[in-house]
Amino acid sequence: MGTWDSGNFDNDTAADHLSGVTARLIGEIEQAMAGDQVELEPDEYWGVAVPCNLELLHLIASQHYVGAELPPADVVEAWKETFLSVWERSIDDLDPSPGHKEERRAVLLRTFDDLAALARSRG
Repeated sequence: MGTWDSGNFDNDTAADHLSGVTARLIGEIEQAMAGDQVELEPDEYWGVAVPCNLELLHLIASQHYVGAELPPADVVEAWKETFLSVWERSIDDLDPSPGHKEERRAVLLRTFDDLAALARSRG
């Protein structure tokens, strides 16, 4: 086992573990995107969990830990298109409070865009 510092993520075993964690987050997003789009609607499980997974990936990868995997930026952009398409056609059916639709859309855009930018920066 290689160890390069004293931090919790500074050895080969931790990097392997982190790779598994981020792969699981990515796999869940991939599965949700490939599944029934109804499950991506804002009041459905994956309509909530996908943005959570995206933000978790961003938070983890922003630490620059070895083993933190990210999907390519073009994949994140494709996910964004799919997700927001579903969101846009279903959000009004939930009768959102004034301002919520615009605020939530801005958060969703930022979430996808931040992850895509990080993926691009990691090349």
